[in-house]
Amino acid sequence: MSFSGKLRLGVNIDHVATVRNARGGAFPDPLRAARIAQEAGADGITAHLREDRRHISDADIEGLVDVLTVPLNFEMAATDEMQKIALRHKPHAVCIVPEKREERTTEGGLEVAREENRLAHFIAPLRDAGCRVSIFIAADHRQIEAAHRIGAQVIELHTGAYCDAHAEGDFETRDSELAALREMSAFAYSLGLEVHAGHGLTYDTVSPVAALPEVMELNIGHFLIGESIFLGLSPAIAEMRRLMDDARSG
Repeated sequence: MSFSGKLRLGVNIDHVATVRNARGGAFPDPLRAARIAQEAGADGITAHLREDRRHISDADIEGLVDVLTVPLNFEMAATDEMQKIALRHKPHAVCIVPEKREERTTEGGLEVAREENRLAHFIAPLRDAGCRVSIFIAADHRQIEAAHRIGAQVIELHTGAYCDAHAEGDFETRDSELAALREMSAFAYSLGLEVHAGHGLTYDTVSPVAALPEVMELNIGHFLIGESIFLGLSPAIAEMRRLMDDARSG
């Protein structure tokens, strides 16, 4: 595995569905958002089908599989129900994430080390079906080693603590979290894992993460959907793409 020149951008469309579901109708349409994101330069589309279907629905996943011309990254909890759905649709990638019914958004990385045997058996059929398996984890040496041992091809490093510290003006913690992301992305790469990153990234926080040479993909959603209210989705994505490219080339 070698470094890729272009850093990929995956656009998460979950919160287009959140807005739709608040009214209970058909608009705004997440599939339309996915098509616009493709045209604006997204390298992939991410959608998280939660147990409680609070935003993305089963019909959304079916529609995305039918209409996308870029890869679909299907975020899911490690449950039998979600495994069956993934095996039916066979998306390009599945990203295994922790999920708690009461949380507003994914609060942390998956605890792989404590559930190593179960997760190894869980992801094996997904790999056999041709899906690239990614594990969403904290920038933690122990979790990365466990993800490698269970046979994941990709890890996605949780950037939420770094972003939260920046938003709170706690720059000492922010810099410490960024250092951990830098160290652990290099460690994961040394094991042969492909490294992605995401959660909470904004225009203000994306550049230092995009500059990490081992990181090959960023997955960004909530911020882009929020910015699209003011800018439109295509310009919001274009600006993120510009910042990512500038950070990578710098």
